[in-house]
Amino acid sequence: MSKHKLKLLITRPEKAGRELQHSLQQHGYDSYCQPCFDYQHSASAEQLRALQNQLTCPIVIFISVAAVEFANRLKPISLWSKQEVIAVGSATQQALQALGVSALVPRTHDSEGLLALAPLQNVNDKTVLIVRGDGGRELIAEDLQFRGASVQYFESYRRVWRNYSLDVIKTWHQQQINCILITSNALLEFIVNLINDSDSYWQEQCLWLVASNRIANNAKNMGIKRIMNTNGANSKAIITALTYAETQE
Repeated sequence: MSKHKLKLLITRPEKAGRELQHSLQQHGYDSYCQPCFDYQHSASAEQLRALQNQLTCPIVIFISVAAVEFANRLKPISLWSKQEVIAVGSATQQALQALGVSALVPRTHDSEGLLALAPLQNVNDKTVLIVRGDGGRELIAEDLQFRGASVQYFESYRRVWRNYSLDVIKTWHQQQINCILITSNALLEFIVNLINDSDSYWQEQCLWLVASNRIANNAKNMGIKRIMNTNGANSKAIITALTYAETQE
C-alpha cells in the first residue's frame, strides 16, 4: 500500500514510462503505465547526410531524449559538425552526455527558457538545426527566425498513436488514478479526446501534471480544472511536483 495519496497515470512510451515508474517507486509513489504512443524512425542516414551537407557548423537544438537516440542511430552525434549543442531539458542533456556530447540546458525546461540562453541571443545570419519528432516546438523556430537565424528541422522520429477504447478509462478508475502526467500538447490533445465521452471526473477532480506553462494554458482552455506545472519532464521535477501537490490536498 502506497504511503502517498496520489497515484500517477504515466502516458509516456513504454521504455521511458517504466524508467519513471521505477523512480517513483523509490520515492514511495504508486503509478500506472499507459503508453499512448510509440516511437518509430522517420528519417534515413542519407536524409541526415544531405541536410548536414547544406549546413556549416550550425547551432544544434535537441528537443527530446527520443530525438537524441534516433538521430544518433543515423550518425553518432559526437561526429556532427556543430557550433553549439543545446538540450531542451536535463534528461535530454544527460542522453547527450552519455554519448560524449556536452550540451547547454535552460534553467526552465521549456521553449521560453531555451530561447533565453546566451548563445541564442545574437543569431543573426547564423544557422540553427532543430532535431525533433513529427511536429512541435514551432515557437522556437519562429522566434529564432525573427532574430535573423536560418532555421532547419530534422525529424528523427515520429509518434505512432495507440488506439484505445473507452474501456481504458474504466481501467484508470479501477487503478484509482487521481493524477495524470502530460509532457506535450500533442499528448494533452490525445488524452482530452479520449476522456471527452467519459464522466467529468477527469476534467473536474483529477490533478493534471504538465511540463510547461504552454501546456498548462492549453489544458485550462480545454476545461481541465486542476493543473500543476512541473516546469520540466524529468523525474526530479515530477517527484517534486507530486510532493508539493500532496501538501496542498
